[in-house]
Amino acid sequence: MGRLLIKNTKALVGTHPAGTNHLAGAAMRQLPQMEDGWLLAENGRIVELGQGVPPEKHSESGTQIVDALGGYVLPGWCDPHTHTVFAASREGEFVDRINGLSYQEIASKGGGIINSAMRLRAMAEDELFEKAKVRVESMMRQGTVAVEIKSGYGLDLDSELKMLRVVKRLKAALPLRIKATLLAAHAIPPEFKEDRNGYLDLIVDTIIPQVAEEGLAEFVDCFCETNYFTVPEMERVLAAGKEHGLLGKVHVNQFTSIGGIQAALKHGALSVDHLEVLEPADLTALVASKAGNGRTIFPTLLPSCSFFLRIPYGPAREIIDAGLPVTLATDFNPGTTPSGNMNFVVSLACIQLRMLPEEAINAATQNAAAAMGLGEELGSITVGKRASLIITHPLPSLAYLPYAFGNDHIHKVIIDGIVL
Repeated sequence: MGRLLIKNTKALVGTHPAGTNHLAGAAMRQLPQMEDGWLLAENGRIVELGQGVPPEKHSESGTQIVDALGGYVLPGWCDPHTHTVFAASREGEFVDRINGLSYQEIASKGGGIINSAMRLRAMAEDELFEKAKVRVESMMRQGTVAVEIKSGYGLDLDSELKMLRVVKRLKAALPLRIKATLLAAHAIPPEFKEDRNGYLDLIVDTIIPQVAEEGLAEFVDCFCETNYFTVPEMERVLAAGKEHGLLGKVHVNQFTSIGGIQAALKHGALSVDHLEVLEPADLTALVASKAGNGRTIFPTLLPSCSFFLRIPYGPAREIIDAGLPVTLATDFNPGTTPSGNMNFVVSLACIQLRMLPEEAINAATQNAAAAMGLGEELGSITVGKRASLIITHPLPSLAYLPYAFGNDHIHKVIIDGIVL
């Protein structure tokens, strides 16, 4: 990988102290910057930071020199909740929604997750891989340096394994960090419509053990929601996942509050994702869990999903003011969030969730990395971490980054010390 020197920056942003895994509550406003900073990386890792003109020795022959031209240097975006492997888009449902149909109504007439599952089952693995690779490469160009990718559009053994094998191939083919999540408990497939327990048996007794045996996933997920999976069903999936070394990252509280957060806490899940509907008892449970055992669970908000579906946004201010760490993700998927652009998510977090720019950037970098188990590797500009970075075009201030939404502010993206 060699040596890389970045110089002439407006500032290095997110220079958190070594050992910082995440930021919670009021600490999320803390986004340290090193003005006029420079950065030296060797073999893909940050080895030295400084201000002003870098020492002459750092420009020796063999060092790649990147002139930031007065732009900011930030940690690359980390996206801890996506469904990037899918067979086809669903713009027909987009039109249905404009015509007034709800998410649930579209699903009841054969759309939604089942629509994606039928298409994915029919697609060859190689074609699925090529389509997903194009999407992830686009995300990388937009500054994403780590991504979590879920299965869940297969809903049978062969197709779920096919999806996760595609994710494994993406890991080998692309330079960014990728984490895989088994989401077989995404919906009840048509062939099990009258036998819910039979499908749960398949997940718990066959799919989870097979995925674990092949090392195809780090996490297990369940869509715990009215008309999808019940709290006891999610608990069964989480318990089986834990038995096979798969930590929970779960969909809860997207449309209704049915006790999913409390169950996820009970089973030691790493993150609870969506939270568009958050009742006082849910927030109390999250706060009590942190106070009770010191273990961190990451509330992950998906504002571009709310934007697309026109549903409530997750209550970021309540969560932060309660002393908890907020995480941001795209939820990139063909039905409810057909975008993997973390820049837009950061802007939405400021515009719709009332997060400060510093809070939103921390939520999309350090906290997002931690929500994938990558907090020690990514998420800040810290000596020893991966040199996976964004260099912006010259901007009048850091707040301009989320303020001028929809504009391309990225000059260069660097992953593990390599300029894309």
